[in-house]
Amino acid sequence: MKIENTQVQMRKGILEFCILHIISRGEVYASDMLEELTSAKIMVVEGTLYPLLTRLRKAGLVDYKWVESNSGPPRKYYTLTVEGSDFLSKLNSTWTELYDSTNLIINNTNGKKSS
Repeated sequence: MKIENTQVQMRKGILEFCILHIISRGEVYASDMLEELTSAKIMVVEGTLYPLLTRLRKAGLVDYKWVESNSGPPRKYYTLTVEGSDFLSKLNSTWTELYDSTNLIINNTNGKKSS
């Protein structure tokens, strides 16, 4: 088993959660999302981000508006919908539970150790 495959799957599993968090802070352009994700070492490419944003929009979790740009074509800025905000709130609860549970397991020094 290759470690890289497991690492990629772990990152993919939290990508939607991170994107919703970024959008929850206010109107955001896709390239700004890519920049923040990359600076946080969550490697993602446009070919992954745009289909995910489309899926989130079709699910009613995000919306967008076109804004004219002085330096090129209009830009699409994303925002969370009310449903998206509720969805993110539930994901936050799930994240907290998973984080706490995982830390209990990782930091357990009293459990059985495999030889």
